[in-house]
Amino acid sequence: MDITYTAEEQAFRAEVRGFLKEHLPADIAAKVREGKRLARADHVRWHAALNARGWLAVHWPTEYGGTGWGAVQRHIFDEECAAAGAPQIIPFGVSMVAPVIIKFGTEAQKRHYLPRILDGTDWWCQGYSEPGAGSDLASVKTRAVRDGDHYVVNGQKTWTTLGQHADWIFCLVRTDPAAKQQEGISFLLVDMKSPGVTVRPIITLDGEHEVNEVFFDDVRVPVGNLVGPENKGWTCAKYLLTYERTGIAGVGMAKAALRHLKDVARRQTRAGRPLIQDPAFRRRLAEVEIDLMALEMTNLRVVAAVQGGGVPGAESSILKVRGTEIRQAITDLLRRAVGPHALPFLPDALEAGSNAEPVGPAYAAPLAAQYFNRRKLSIYGGSNEIQKNIIAKMILGL
Repeated sequence: MDITYTAEEQAFRAEVRGFLKEHLPADIAAKVREGKRLARADHVRWHAALNARGWLAVHWPTEYGGTGWGAVQRHIFDEECAAAGAPQIIPFGVSMVAPVIIKFGTEAQKRHYLPRILDGTDWWCQGYSEPGAGSDLASVKTRAVRDGDHYVVNGQKTWTTLGQHADWIFCLVRTDPAAKQQEGISFLLVDMKSPGVTVRPIITLDGEHEVNEVFFDDVRVPVGNLVGPENKGWTCAKYLLTYERTGIAGVGMAKAALRHLKDVARRQTRAGRPLIQDPAFRRRLAEVEIDLMALEMTNLRVVAAVQGGGVPGAESSILKVRGTEIRQAITDLLRRAVGPHALPFLPDALEAGSNAEPVGPAYAAPLAAQYFNRRKLSIYGGSNEIQKNIIAKMILGL
């Protein structure tokens, strides 16, 4: 593929930069760059700014409010947003459940849910993993039993990201326990305000309330909230996962992190000279940068290959594996660059406006928490070990 940008694409990059300069709130960008915690309101403000410009649903067809951008435009947009310090768009509504509704939902579901995702009325979360069903999603045990015009749902979901903020959750539920594992699952939309829904926090290694347990006790869900045919939810699940795994690659975020790493390496000194001049460190930095360049090209090829409205296949597993490994490697190199100042874990320093006394340079404060948090990248969205099995079977034919 041609890796040079056309004049039109360069003009688009300039347009994106102009938009970010004018409409990305400075306080939000500062939080992102400094590794501070983002509040729900921060995400809502950025969501609203993108929607007002019509730049929120980059993957959607134009008839539903999508941008109509090609693969290169989407890549440029992601890259410029990450470089400017924009928050990642919360993916569960825009990038995950919406494509499923567009592909498999009824016209009534599209008319109801899609506008509410765009305007921020509904915040969504994902109900896939369970205590006994993580990467092996076909083992889900949460039951949905038909009772007239409703399903009665009982069970538990876990690792539910930002579920404490959510208005709705899309769930994989077992509607036919006698069927083969993948054939007895349905895709159900559940109002989080329904009686019987309980959300309990899980505090992660970095001290963050990012994930939750969600319990369903005799929760009644209208049959009209079923997406696709009953017992055929596995098709929806696979479709959604390819979008999730492609997004986890995080090329734009990795490129922004690499630029930050280089800046830190220029500031840090070892033996009286900038760290970036140390041959051993430069070698490791070059290896990561080469890997990231290869990932970027692969990501563009995969996205361009499905330009006609398809969905990435098993190639998304390659992006997920390499993308998460590269992001973890950059975080590790950041800690090594800063040295002992990266060791202290200072939760208070992650809050905007904190008066916590820094240990070492300001850019060292969030590194321990970021390192802890990035450990999960190679696990969620289907562990990298599972992704390698998918690659071996679907691409290599093993």
